[in-house]
Amino acid sequence: MTTVFKRIIKAGFVNFKRGGLISAAAVLVVTITLSVITALILLQAVLYFSLNAIKDKVDVTIYFTVGAPESQIMVLKSSLLKLPEVAEVSYTDSEEALRLFRARHQSDYPTIAALDEIGSNPLGAYINVKAKEVSQYESIANFMKSDNALVLGASSIIDKVNYHQNKLVIDRLNAIISGAQKLGFLITLLLIIISIIITFNTIRLTIFVAKEEIGVMRLVGASKMRVRGPFMIEGAIYGIIATIVTLILFWPATAWLGRNMTDFLGLNIYDYYLSNFFKIFAIVLLSGIILGTISSFLAVRKYLNK
Repeated sequence: MTTVFKRIIKAGFVNFKRGGLISAAAVLVVTITLSVITALILLQAVLYFSLNAIKDKVDVTIYFTVGAPESQIMVLKSSLLKLPEVAEVSYTDSEEALRLFRARHQSDYPTIAALDEIGSNPLGAYINVKAKEVSQYESIANFMKSDNALVLGASSIIDKVNYHQNKLVIDRLNAIISGAQKLGFLITLLLIIISIIITFNTIRLTIFVAKEEIGVMRLVGASKMRVRGPFMIEGAIYGIIATIVTLILFWPATAWLGRNMTDFLGLNIYDYYLSNFFKIFAIVLLSGIILGTISSFLAVRKYLNK
């Protein structure tokens, strides 16, 4: 078995070398396919980065009455942190709320003058709640209305919860995120299928050139695996070389995008490419080898069944 396997590998390399321009064309097509896959990986990264940036800007704020005991607020905060939907809860006391308010309105003289005229702090403390998913804000708002919140005495210290004011924005954002993920998946699937079909037809052309050789091998009693093996090895070689070419091409391309398009995309593609290089390399290499070997396997089958 070891001897046969070595001969199959050797025959695969011989077929690749003998193929000349046809082998080069097959590598080129596989490179285009793998470039599409790599581009889709990077586009998915940009999409999810943008969606996560939008998610981070959405929260629910619970405003407390002026003078609400901090101990009760902390009890409510602890209860919110225990909810599986909650990712983060941040507390801002009344003094900090006043300082932030003054900073936001420092150029609004009438507002600052009115605040100074009051003489005391008219603002209460508040907490910001961030959910793990945008769709989970409604569950958090329902918790605030439930008996659990009443037991904690929250109803007596809460001035308002801004969920209902933000509900329309949150619902639209949730719909956009869901739609973008579905559309991204469909486009990815469609492009990969088209690329596979093109690659399969190109490799089938390379095997068509060797159909007489396949017929002779079958006549002298060669097994199907002995006939098919070298072409599968040849397909794997296409995938390996195409992977190397693809990753080399994307190195300067992502560097240019990182320098010139970071502000537009929101994500430095070059930094992402470098930090995830081995992951991308593994995905592209595996895709290339599988694409080459399966295409060769299917293309040879036509001549083996004659």
